[in-house]
Amino acid sequence: MTAASLLITELRNSLAEDSARIAGDFAASGDGRAAVAQRTLLIEEILRRLWLECFVPEGKDDEPCGVSLVATGGFGRGWLFPHSDIDILFLYADRTSEENYKEATRRFSQELWDLKLKLSPASRILSECDRFDANNTEFTISLLDIRFLLGDHELYNRLHDKSIPKFVMRESKALLQGLAEVTRERHNKFGNTVFHLEPNLKDVPGGLRDYNVACWLALISAMGQLGDWPETSLLRTPIRKQMDAALEFLMAARCFLHFRYGRDDNSLSWEAQDEAAARKIGASDSEEISPADWMRIYFGHARGVQRTVMQLLEEIPESWSSLRRHFQGSRTRTPHADFSVVDGLIFLQQSSSVNDPEVLLRLFHFTALHGLKLSATTEHRIEQALPALAVTPPRGAELWLYLQETLLQPHAADALRAMHSLRLLTLLLPELKPIDSLVVRDFYHRFTVDEHSILAIESLHRLNQSKSEWDKRYAELLGELEDPELLHLSLLLHDTGKGVPGADHVKASLEIAGRCLDRLDVDPQERSVVLFLIENHLEISAQLRRDIFNPETVAAFAEKIGTPERLKMLCLFTYADIKAVNPEALTPWKAENIWQLYIGAANYLNRSADHRVHTNASDEKLARLRSLAPVTGARFKEFVEGFPQRYLQVHTAEEVMRHMEMAEKFGHDPVQIDLKRGRHWYELTLVTKDRPSLFATLTGVLAAWGMNIVKANAFSNQAGTVVDSLYFTDRFRTLELNLSEWDRFKKSIAAVLSGQADLDKMLRDRQRSEKASRIKVQVKTRIDFDDESSSTSTLLQVIAQDRPRLLHRISACLSRQECNIEIALIDTEGQMAIDTFYLTSGGEKLSAPLQKKVEQALLDELKGLERA
Repeated sequence: MTAASLLITELRNSLAEDSARIAGDFAASGDGRAAVAQRTLLIEEILRRLWLECFVPEGKDDEPCGVSLVATGGFGRGWLFPHSDIDILFLYADRTSEENYKEATRRFSQELWDLKLKLSPASRILSECDRFDANNTEFTISLLDIRFLLGDHELYNRLHDKSIPKFVMRESKALLQGLAEVTRERHNKFGNTVFHLEPNLKDVPGGLRDYNVACWLALISAMGQLGDWPETSLLRTPIRKQMDAALEFLMAARCFLHFRYGRDDNSLSWEAQDEAAARKIGASDSEEISPADWMRIYFGHARGVQRTVMQLLEEIPESWSSLRRHFQGSRTRTPHADFSVVDGLIFLQQSSSVNDPEVLLRLFHFTALHGLKLSATTEHRIEQALPALAVTPPRGAELWLYLQETLLQPHAADALRAMHSLRLLTLLLPELKPIDSLVVRDFYHRFTVDEHSILAIESLHRLNQSKSEWDKRYAELLGELEDPELLHLSLLLHDTGKGVPGADHVKASLEIAGRCLDRLDVDPQERSVVLFLIENHLEISAQLRRDIFNPETVAAFAEKIGTPERLKMLCLFTYADIKAVNPEALTPWKAENIWQLYIGAANYLNRSADHRVHTNASDEKLARLRSLAPVTGARFKEFVEGFPQRYLQVHTAEEVMRHMEMAEKFGHDPVQIDLKRGRHWYELTLVTKDRPSLFATLTGVLAAWGMNIVKANAFSNQAGTVVDSLYFTDRFRTLELNLSEWDRFKKSIAAVLSGQADLDKMLRDRQRSEKASRIKVQVKTRIDFDDESSSTSTLLQVIAQDRPRLLHRISACLSRQECNIEIALIDTEGQMAIDTFYLTSGGEKLSAPLQKKVEQALLDELKGLERA
């Protein structure tokens, strides 16, 4: 056996024995840093022995001239994990040296491969090491961690002391930008979140690679300014020191995975998590911990690493988004008295202002609105203020006001993540604590429970940017919601019950959400919507396992949901909930089926509106109403008898009682009007006795005042009492800017309905004062009649270009054709009006000849409106 063969055999045995010893030491201590240090020393000794064999001629002790062996990457840092690649650089003085040592280099590398070591070698001459290759940023970055091993030390010094500092100073901006770009690309592959249920702890955001990126960014910035290597102490304070605990944990966890798998596999599978928790890897000081608790420790460290990296990335102007560049402006803007934007980061004007909870809430609302990041100093000030804030945290209606405004903003998810990372979100909403970094193993979800909830909110806000056809339909639906913030809040709370071991998570979520809504002092009607969505958030998914085109299935589902508004919310909830499970969960097929079920249920709710209320029937809503009106039983029965079932679906029990009270005042005033302002529009409620052209007259008054009706419901009971609800926007801000006009507006309606005011003159005056509005999207007029869906009425659906006075012109035209409007369901989607009327004539459905007559009259009316 040759000397070379004997050496390889000796090294192979030594490698096996020492590797086993390192593994045993780690099994006993769990010390990852010690394990990587020992393996680094082991590999260095093997390299030294082989170097002497291959590069030093027999009988000579001198190191070869013109070639150096340099450790790079993780090996250069002294972090050689049990099965990591061994990154080395063969550095040559020039081409001649490269040619002279070509055979020695080949032999050296081959013998390392023969030892079954994973070698990642690179070869460069010195002059090649100061050239920046944008397509190979990884090699350039690896030079930042170089360490001398063997060979020509003076050659290494020329690289380390001269070439690299000059190169980095010259190319620092390109290096920073390139590193930022590859880091963001990597983050995007993992959904920009640390909260994966089975993470790859090397590459995911907040993993070991991000720790290194933070160090590289700091080092490049310092070298770009100094033109030389900075002292280690200068880098350690802001970067390494604050992440030391995270590094210790991640090192231990990666060593554990390498030993467990017997290869360079960094995936924390369910089974690996079980074993890591049982062995208390990286958490030796803890009591016995569950896998879920062990993962919480991991996520805590990962979140801190990610925060540091993102703060450093935000300091690189070349990597800023176009939005942030817009805010940079002339470098500084002051959007608010308490904080300012400097170089795209949000700073506090005065550090003490963060002690005011209201300032803090406005700060995150601004973040949600513009998608900007907090500066590191601002985050530090917030963390300092949290203990005092925790003593008396904000609560009640004021907190809910700020929270709902934040949830509505386009970057709400980013703001929520920032609040969560700083521990502010769970301070304000302690109901979220049980799901903070919670891993639930269902082999379907990819993210932790809290991240899943935030992702669901984010998926809704991203709808407007999507180019897919089904997403555009969902985006339109989102734009139609009256209170989208309730949908967002329900998504935030819908899985809180998963933090209660062994419980029915939906039932537990309802209880937890109820306590949260109590603390926020949420309006009872809004509360009922949030709880309804949480209770039924799996309903559509359940329906998709049935025949969604079966009329009976659709009818049962629609009746359970009850109202079009709740149906829209539940449809969007389901879309967002599935979308946030994992990137592949919401297939085009599933998105289409959800939409088809929504369309079927919406049509059912709109086309079965004339099912009438009978007070002797057994009904949950009626039981609730009877409990509210025990002393007015007879009057209650007379009032609700004969209203369409839809009337009870779209109005709360309290609203029905209010309508009854208004009807009881007919003796004093036969026209009862209630006006209130909502978040998106005004709501007018009219309770009066039915009369010819009532609905047309009412819509005409609103048109004469310049109001734009976006939605309406018109119902009548058996006794001829009418309850009309119209939702409108104030185009000219008449009511908003003049409180005195509220009373005059209501008196004007009453005067027209009682015949004391001339509606035609009011409409002519309004028409003369207005300019024609510009039409952005052309809508083709469509008129459809349906005699099948209702047993007593003919359904008329009019789809037309939305414009001022449209509803009045349609309803007035119907009145002239002697059609009685039994029910009116009015809706607007963008510039498209979708109006449905339940019509009778002489107490009967419309005959075929009358339908043709009405259709022609409407077409003429709408053409005349186009020309006006």
